[in-house]
Amino acid sequence: MKGTVYPPEKQGRGTLDRGRMTESKPIGLSGEGSAVIRVGPLFYWSWFHSPLEAYIGLHPHQGFEIITYMIQGKVSHADSLGIKSEVEAGGLQLMRTGSGIQHEERFIGPNVEGFQIWFEPLLRDSLKQNPSYRRYHHHDFHMEREEGIVRKTVIGDRSPADLSVDVHMYDVHLKEGKSISYKLKKGRALAALAVRGQGTWGGQSEGDELSFHHKDFVLLCSDHDELLRLEASDTLRMILIDVPDDPGYPLYPKKP
Repeated sequence: MKGTVYPPEKQGRGTLDRGRMTESKPIGLSGEGSAVIRVGPLFYWSWFHSPLEAYIGLHPHQGFEIITYMIQGKVSHADSLGIKSEVEAGGLQLMRTGSGIQHEERFIGPNVEGFQIWFEPLLRDSLKQNPSYRRYHHHDFHMEREEGIVRKTVIGDRSPADLSVDVHMYDVHLKEGKSISYKLKKGRALAALAVRGQGTWGGQSEGDELSFHHKDFVLLCSDHDELLRLEASDTLRMILIDVPDDPGYPLYPKKP
């Protein structure tokens, strides 16, 4: 196992709606100060917070497949396709932005929290496709439960979210002292964000252990298929995103 921990000071920062919303960015856009600027087709990852509410006016997107995944509060969406919808905590909205879409969002609290994450398809083809929007509720997703462990499949496997990018995303909850195994395949990278709590990642070699804390961003890879172990030091919630290092098509040239 090879891994690096990026604490909050290594992540980008931003504000929206005149400071009503703040963002930390494990993966930022060019020039935003994030130590990590992409992980394969995982192009951008913003973790946003607002104590009350925030409004993001009409703005365009093209090409990318963009999700908004809500942790707390809800988001009200409207777009140039004529779609209006709301996504509550545990829900996800997916925009396959294709040839172009404009949208606006109102985040409604208190204590709004969630992620906007961009995945990069083959842009040459994506830009020729019609844009689309989908909404999914928390109960739409596959859940695995055992004592002190909940694993929700957000993207990939049995998820209803239909991205064209090769990605697996999980929302994992562990009580203190609980652990799960995760098989990371050769040629893939695992990006993990500690939303709550702290813990350790371990590999199969003796002494192969990486500790992390609340708000840390962890990148893991291996030069062979490897069974990793995630263990919680206290109550832990962690978002895992598994993508190929090389998706098999050219990626947009992105600068630090």
